[in-house]
Amino acid sequence: MQACWPIPIERRQFAAADQVNPILARAFRAIRLGLAGDESGAFFASPDDLLQRVELPEFRQLIEFIAASLQETVKQVNTQAWPAGRMSLNMEMVGCWFQIQNGHAFHDIHTHGNCSWSGIYYVQIDALEKRKLHADLGEKNGATRFYGPYSQFLGGAHMDSGNAYLQKSTLDIQPEEGSLVVFPSYLPHKAMPYVGEKDRIILSFNAQIHSSSGDRIFPYSAT
Repeated sequence: MQACWPIPIERRQFAAADQVNPILARAFRAIRLGLAGDESGAFFASPDDLLQRVELPEFRQLIEFIAASLQETVKQVNTQAWPAGRMSLNMEMVGCWFQIQNGHAFHDIHTHGNCSWSGIYYVQIDALEKRKLHADLGEKNGATRFYGPYSQFLGGAHMDSGNAYLQKSTLDIQPEEGSLVVFPSYLPHKAMPYVGEKDRIILSFNAQIHSSSGDRIFPYSAT
């Protein structure tokens, strides 16, 4: 049996999160206050220029961790696709921003354009044991939900036991402070509604990977 077109989702833990995250949370709140004028809204998304806007050493430390994690993930995924021994690659983070949510705010289903890889780093959120006590949201409180790329075809599909492996078309990843999730940019995802004592604060990014010899690896052919 051959499993075609797997969907890689990588999850890693930032070792310095306990020291770095509180500093980033304060910096992001200050940016929000400067841009929005207050912190009263249930949802806020910054511009995607944090690489130019934030000069804290702790922020650079996190970006270095993200870059190293992304490089390892992309290399592993493309082992069979990249020509052996002749790939000189450059990674560019083409967008980096933060989001703050609370009070049942959510970010609806979307994908990311202008990149091959995206990621989410969880700066601040209530622990799962506290989040799941919410009477209505339960374990979905603040989760990141991913949708299988075939979800759009299931509405009119015939369902029986033979395609049971397709019938659970979503994956909920439980946020944890200091956790990084890396995924292909085409994968639909959603930030589920969140209510907590702490604001849910995340850092998101988009990245492109280019070869110095050009990105065409396979010939353009109909056969």
